[in-house]
Amino acid sequence: MQVSGSADVLKRFLVTDYIPDAVRVDVRSSSGGAGAGALSQATGIKGKGAGIVDMKLEVVVIPVSDVDRAKEFYEGLGWRLDADRAAGDSFRIVQLTPPGSGCSVQFGTGITSAPPGSAQDLYLIVSDIEAARAELVDRGARASEVFHEGTPGARFQQDGSDGRVRGPASEDASYGSFVSFSDPDGNSWLFQEVTTRLPGRVAPAATSFGSASDLANAMRRASAAHGEHEKRIGAADANWPDWYAEYMVAEQAGTELPT
Repeated sequence: MQVSGSADVLKRFLVTDYIPDAVRVDVRSSSGGAGAGALSQATGIKGKGAGIVDMKLEVVVIPVSDVDRAKEFYEGLGWRLDADRAAGDSFRIVQLTPPGSGCSVQFGTGITSAPPGSAQDLYLIVSDIEAARAELVDRGARASEVFHEGTPGARFQQDGSDGRVRGPASEDASYGSFVSFSDPDGNSWLFQEVTTRLPGRVAPAATSFGSASDLANAMRRASAAHGEHEKRIGAADANWPDWYAEYMVAEQAGTELPT
C-alpha cells in the first residue's frame, strides 16, 4: 500500500483502524508544496530541475556451498521466497527477501565465484532489536546477545570479543545496539536498531514504514512522547493526530522533534 499527498495524509491514516502488513507512506512538504526535486524523490518521475535518477539497491548476492541448505535456513527465518529457478545442473538462482525489506538476497549455482561464507556483516535494520533477536532465536537461529560497542568497530569482531559490551546502547540510542548471527556457511549478518535517522539520511519528502510492526513501533514512541507533551501543557491534546504525524515524520527524517 502506498499513500501520497500532503502531510495531512499521515494524520488521517493515524485515525483509521486498518494497518496493513506492509505500508509505505510518502509525505510531501507542507510548506510550499512539492517541487520537481521532491516529486522525483518521492515517485521516481524525472522532471525539469530534478536530481539524479534514483538508484535503489535491489539485490545482494551471497555465496553458499549448499543451495538447498541455505534456502531452508533463510525460509526458516521467515524470509519470503521470490524465486527458485534452474537451467540444467550448472545454473540455479534462489531469491529471498527479509520481512519489510526493499532489498533481496540471491544465491545459487553458477552465479558467483566468491568463496562460500565470505559475505560478512550484512546489515538488517530493525526498530526493536530485542524483539528481532527473540524471533530469530524462536526460529532456530543461533544469535549473539544484544550488544553495543565498547570500542570502535567492535560490531565487526567475533561474538565474545572484548570490544562488544553486553546489553543495548545507553538510553537505547539509535544506531547503537546490535545482534550478530550467521548462516550455515558463515555469511554473517548484523541486526542494528535504528529508531531515529541521522539528519540527511532520509529524503524530507518521503516517510516510509516497511511493515506494520515498524509503523506500530513508531506510533508507540510517538504516544510516549505525546504523553510527556500533554503533561507539559497540562491538558489533553485534542489535535493528537497532527502531533503524532509531525513527530513520526521528524523522527524518521532526523529533524527536530516536536515538544
